[in-house]
Amino acid sequence: MISKYVKGLLLVGGFLMMSTGLLVAHHGDSGRYEDKLTTVTGTVAEIVLINPHSTLVLDVKDASGKVVKWRGELGSAVALRDWCWSPDIIKLGDTVSMTGRRLKNGSPYMTLSEEARVTTAAGKDIFKGNEPGKPGQPGPCAAARTGQ
Repeated sequence: MISKYVKGLLLVGGFLMMSTGLLVAHHGDSGRYEDKLTTVTGTVAEIVLINPHSTLVLDVKDASGKVVKWRGELGSAVALRDWCWSPDIIKLGDTVSMTGRRLKNGSPYMTLSEEARVTTAAGKDIFKGNEPGKPGQPGPCAAARTGQ
């Protein structure tokens, strides 16, 4: 039979092990992405609205006409609701442009954070990233969603 003291130590030890993972779980992207912005235009192939990072996948034709899947990493599904993202705003097959910072290794993957944009074919911004060094501003639906 294990004493209460040993059970308590195991419980505290387990909690400490789990909490350290939470402390280092979020990461910076320093050095992973190019400093310059890249813009690609294509059709929406996939939208994954999840926390902590959502993903927008576009089918983009390269210079030879071959379709390349470009992935854009966005903020959380909650943050995108502030930009009115719903099945009515952006749909599979829609033509959109995304502007962000591409991975330095040349992969068709970008972060849609600082100075990023997702723009419809009609030219309407449906997502704007924050200005460098400043927190992101709430989107047009934030006030209606939060009642502020």
